[in-house]
Amino acid sequence: MSRFAKLKRETGETIVELELNLDGKGEHEIETPYAILNHLIGSMARFSRFNMKIKAVNKVECDEHHLIEDVALTLGEALNKALGDKAGINRFGYSLIPMDEVLVGVSIDLSGRSFFAHNMEFDQTTIGNIGTSMVPHFLRSFSNSSEMTLHILVFRNGDAHHLSEAVFKALGLALKQAVSITGSGIPSEKGVLR
Repeated sequence: MSRFAKLKRETGETIVELELNLDGKGEHEIETPYAILNHLIGSMARFSRFNMKIKAVNKVECDEHHLIEDVALTLGEALNKALGDKAGINRFGYSLIPMDEVLVGVSIDLSGRSFFAHNMEFDQTTIGNIGTSMVPHFLRSFSNSSEMTLHILVFRNGDAHHLSEAVFKALGLALKQAVSITGSGIPSEKGVLR
């Protein structure tokens, strides 16, 4: 069974084209106008082992908000589509990783019910060419469109870049665990995930 999705999202502001293969090797081609966003999503792809291609452009030049949100929404929709009915998946995933001085935990449930909570605090207002507020905004949008419960706990804070990268790597590891095929039925007493 192929767990693959190909989507295109076009609005009055952005165009996002995306391919996602859940059973890959972490190979990725991420092309957006924001190098740090490419880096963060690439880190998530590598540690989730998802193969991913994303090409996103602004149709209207303003700030980074619309494009980052639209990439997150499209990625979440693709994850949901690739998972299908979610039969046999582990459903839950978690990881605890350090990145130098930073220590971050991520816990997810591919429950079909979106919820997002975090305690990230950044020591600067920008990383690369995006505002640090875009990091939780991306993650909230991804959680909403994938219908995932996503908790992020920062146990030890530090540099804004280290914090952001640790979160995306930890999310990748949690996703790898959650999408793993470990059974055959729907992993819920209800018989559905929603």
